[in-house]
Amino acid sequence: MLELKSLCAGYRGTEILHGIDLIIPPGQITVIAGPNGCGKTTLLKTIAGIIPASGGSIILDGRDLGLLEPRLAAQKIAYLPQNRQIPEITVGRLVLHGRFPYLSYPRHYRKEDLEIAGEAMEAMGITGLADRYLSALSGGQRQKVYIAMVLAQKTPVVLMDEPTTYLDISHQLQMMHQSRFLADAGKTVVLVLHDLTMALKCADHLVVMDQGRILVEGTPEAVWESGCLGSAFGVRMERMLSPHGWQYYYREGD
Repeated sequence: MLELKSLCAGYRGTEILHGIDLIIPPGQITVIAGPNGCGKTTLLKTIAGIIPASGGSIILDGRDLGLLEPRLAAQKIAYLPQNRQIPEITVGRLVLHGRFPYLSYPRHYRKEDLEIAGEAMEAMGITGLADRYLSALSGGQRQKVYIAMVLAQKTPVVLMDEPTTYLDISHQLQMMHQSRFLADAGKTVVLVLHDLTMALKCADHLVVMDQGRILVEGTPEAVWESGCLGSAFGVRMERMLSPHGWQYYYREGD
């Protein structure tokens, strides 16, 4: 279980997160949603250890992650940022970077690392791209390569910031299926999504943030019933029941 206790963080002396208290359960997809600038990305970066917490703590299975050395912390949490550079490297080598926290000195990849990276590429359907350079791929293909790198890291916690960016609708659905697979395998999966309809559809646990604080959290049904979505996002939403469950949509005007 991942638990945030009175977590505060920010940039250059400006506090962005204000006393976040949150329990993120394993075996579920937790989606963080909220308007631009509300602190979603800052929250993920703080959990991942990229931004130091200025207050509070991050507890994973009873251990304070702030007390772990970076290499051990990277064996616990994998993080896929929204914006990434495009290094001049092949797909296979980049996916292998997910194994870096497990290597001892001198850092030579083992047979186990190669097998795990291969499994990750197969899971994302990119095995045939292993020898291609990242710069030669489309945005959607690159996104799947980075997701494969995260899968290869084999951590109990997976954090992904806008993982459906650059993906067409078919591959967005594939990404959600992959997230469900990880959660069903017992991993703690945390996604930041800008698409509120997708968030309501795929989340087991939905967290809505506003101005660096948690506005409401719970099941998608509980969040919907709270009535906070319209005010938080400045939109009107409706839903209708279909044979496949609730379908959410935005409504314009009165």
